[in-house]
Amino acid sequence: MKIAIVGCGYVFDIYMRTLRAHPEITVLGVFDINPERNRRVHDFYKFRIYDSYDALLGDSDVEIVVNLTSIHAHFEVTKRALEAGKHVYSEKPLTKSLEESARLFEIARDNGVRLYAAPCNIYSDMVRTMFKAVEEGAIGKPRLIYAELDDNPIHLLDFDKVKSPTGAPWPLEEELREGCTYEHLGYHLVWICALLGPALTVTAFSSELIENKAAGLPPYVGTPDYSVACLHFASGATARITCSFVAPRDHRMRVIGDKGEVVGDSYRHYRSPVYLERYSKTSLNARKFQTLRAHPLLGRLFGIGGKRLPLVRNWKSAAVMKDQTQRSSMKQRLLEWVRRKEIYAQDKFVGIAEMAKEIRENNPQYLTPEFILHVNELTLLVQGAGTHGLATTPKTTFAPLGPIPGTQTAR
Repeated sequence: MKIAIVGCGYVFDIYMRTLRAHPEITVLGVFDINPERNRRVHDFYKFRIYDSYDALLGDSDVEIVVNLTSIHAHFEVTKRALEAGKHVYSEKPLTKSLEESARLFEIARDNGVRLYAAPCNIYSDMVRTMFKAVEEGAIGKPRLIYAELDDNPIHLLDFDKVKSPTGAPWPLEEELREGCTYEHLGYHLVWICALLGPALTVTAFSSELIENKAAGLPPYVGTPDYSVACLHFASGATARITCSFVAPRDHRMRVIGDKGEVVGDSYRHYRSPVYLERYSKTSLNARKFQTLRAHPLLGRLFGIGGKRLPLVRNWKSAAVMKDQTQRSSMKQRLLEWVRRKEIYAQDKFVGIAEMAKEIRENNPQYLTPEFILHVNELTLLVQGAGTHGLATTPKTTFAPLGPIPGTQTAR
């Protein structure tokens, strides 16, 4: 399908890492309100640059508009595209208002187009593997999920010096002003809610813990850099999700059942190892020993941590398995290889690819509008919980999604 992209900031280059793995998608052009960003993107990728957003929307060949603008611009940019008769894929969160998000889906229906939203890590091989283990009963009935999204002390890592391949600065100020919950909670909500269904109740707390996180900003920006949410589901299961810019990196995902648990290392690594542990008296008692806890290889002799599962694959698995960038030097290729093996390997384009496939084949929307609205509402609730906390019932709900489409036989 033919797409156009609006917003060419830092995240744009992350999307571009895997573009060449999706030959069925054609980028007709891009637009950013910053002329310098347009110039740099054109020089690097040779994309057509639209003179204005109106010109982009006026291109009758464009079928999908990909909205990679700043969060505060999501509503207006998406609204205009839908009204122009374009399908839209938007970065997260969809908007900062549940009413605005619901309005966007109304506009989409009125214009006979579809609206999709990030994140798309639910389509990763790691998440598919975890789901398969749960669906096959390997851990018994799911009872508890622990999901971590601590993403390092942001004030200690010189993010103001980080730039993308086309020179876009890492959006430090926006990240701080929007906060870790808006930026990150959806990565866990999307797979947890897909697995367990809609949350019936939410208990949450959020706070800003660190002052003076960046030069040029006030001591406190008024946005949480820490949040924790507990979600209760109809099955009786509970999930606890923690987000922060305060604690060292920890992205672990654990689904704990009656008979065992399945664990993934990071939502950000689509080929991350997945481990299945079926509980036994030996493994549970072995955890009492500090030496076995401190030395994982030794602990595994007693069953702690279980065994590594073969990853299940999908039609786009190869997107994160090889270098798709335009880097050319040996040093750059080596750094890319290390990054993919050790740090993260994600395909942000896979959400657009799945969207295009559903539209092309006239299949129902797997991540339904009701699902996207529910994830949006939960994000907004946790973001606004504050230091007094909240305990509430979400207004939105959705029908269970069922198995992730496209899962292939494990290898």
